[in-house]
Amino acid sequence: MPLETTRPTSISLTTPSASYEIVIGAGLLGSLEKRLKRLVGGKLPRIFVVTSPEIWGLWSQQVLTSFREAPTVLFLPSGERHKRLASVEALAEQLAGAGADRDSLLLALGGGVIGDITGFLAAIYMRGIRYVQLPTTMLAQVDSSVGGKTGVNLLAGKNLVGSFHHPLAVFADTNTLATLPSAELRAGLQEAVKAGVICDARLFRYMEVNADAILAGEPAALTKVVTASVRVKAAVVSKDERESGLRMILNFGHTLGHAIEAATGYKKLLHGQAVGWGSIAATYVSLHRGTITQKEAHRIVALILLYGPLPSFNAKSDKLVALTGSDKKTRSGRRAFVLAKGIGATEIAYDVTDAELVTAAEQMMALTKSLRA
Repeated sequence: MPLETTRPTSISLTTPSASYEIVIGAGLLGSLEKRLKRLVGGKLPRIFVVTSPEIWGLWSQQVLTSFREAPTVLFLPSGERHKRLASVEALAEQLAGAGADRDSLLLALGGGVIGDITGFLAAIYMRGIRYVQLPTTMLAQVDSSVGGKTGVNLLAGKNLVGSFHHPLAVFADTNTLATLPSAELRAGLQEAVKAGVICDARLFRYMEVNADAILAGEPAALTKVVTASVRVKAAVVSKDERESGLRMILNFGHTLGHAIEAATGYKKLLHGQAVGWGSIAATYVSLHRGTITQKEAHRIVALILLYGPLPSFNAKSDKLVALTGSDKKTRSGRRAFVLAKGIGATEIAYDVTDAELVTAAEQMMALTKSLRA
């Protein structure tokens, strides 16, 4: 079957330190060389692609046929457990061994882990080189490839080592979404649900009404979800590049979501699935505080579960809350917690107590058990 091509949509992101385009459309991988030449203003430097063997097996033909001279490919195993400093060091050694210099250009071809590691590698190799994001998963296209956050995990917590280093551009080829396993697609869609909850009631409603088309992978429906989600993130990042205030709202569901990932050893759930459960817990905190109504809470939880199923897991609520202590959103001992304020709006609270989180986590765990029964 021939791959789809569509007229791409371009969304601008402008911050004090960078300005670039997020381009969304079908067939972008087949025109990479042309797009990169426009991006760098002429002759291309040495190109290095960082990807996984699985992704390269699916999309190498499209990438290679777009270049006259084949780029050098560096492989990283798939999975969150490889998002560590050791992987960055191994890739840096490969770059040095292959003669990469300060003019070299990295291409991050893959999901969120590949994108985060490649961005961090670009930020620190020879004190900073250029890179381009080529996200191939729903999660990466709607969220992680946009905004310049890069980094890796420590045993103590997720994304605790990293930097802000923006790409030259993001090229989100929506054809790549057609090869995603159902669980990967659904997990990525949890980040789109989050975008709807925090900023875009129309996107939220679209995902409620058009769930069948979205989950069936219909290209037009997926493209609409990706585009709307990117618009949300680009608008937020443009106003708050370094997460000093507004950008924190993008972490709705992530405080307990990251704790769930850590508690399960990053092996039980995909990132989006953990964020789904974390968003349910955040919804319960919001309901208890009266920032949303019972009806709104029901709609949020129902939509999260609609884009499931979310895997069940075993964890003690007090342990999950303890794990939030190492969350990178904690500032001067104060934990920033994102509350829903209706659908399409949020607020950041610094006084959410451990007791409130334990109560919400217990409700969340009760829901996991009821769904498993």
